[in-house]
Amino acid sequence: MKVDNKSLLLYLVTDRSWLREESLISQVEKCLINGVTFLQLREKNLDDDSFLKLAVEMKELSRRYNVPFVINDNIDIALKSNADGVHIGQDDMPIEEAKKIIGGDKILGVSVGTVDEAILAEKLGADYLGVGAIFSTSTKKDARNISYEALKEICESVSIPVVAIGGINKDNIEELRGSGIDGVAVISAILAEKDIAKAANELKDICNKIF
Repeated sequence: MKVDNKSLLLYLVTDRSWLREESLISQVEKCLINGVTFLQLREKNLDDDSFLKLAVEMKELSRRYNVPFVINDNIDIALKSNADGVHIGQDDMPIEEAKKIIGGDKILGVSVGTVDEAILAEKLGADYLGVGAIFSTSTKKDARNISYEALKEICESVSIPVVAIGGINKDNIEELRGSGIDGVAVISAILAEKDIAKAANELKDICNKIF
């Protein structure tokens, strides 16, 4: 499925680390109301039944706000929940196999860190790329950092949309201006903030000015 570049402007990846007294659904809805344009459900520890139930709820929510919705890694859950697609990393299922399973009508996002990985991912059927980690991040401690020059080179090497991820927040996002990315994927920059709605709104305004 061809991904609209504009839908990648402010991409939210879910994380339960900052739920406080709130549900994940409630937090995500605040984000969608206040400017998030793309949603990825990332769950590493839920059992399959709970994961599927949550995925179905997230799909309904994303549809209400007309925002594309993908599942991190788990193609089975993505298909059962009728998510718009799946996002995989370099150590997950081979790209061509994932594309074959989900079919041409679903979105396939792929994480890359080099020009070679980016070119191959596009060739094998990726619809968009996630490039990172751009800055140091507490979410993925083992992630390698990608320089601005490398990020720009990746963007120039492919024709599909590119979103940057990893430690991006309102204080450093300006450093990505001119890199060629279509947007940023964030987690803590929104979900770790006390006022999630305000954080999403501020980031959306900044993204609109930069990208």
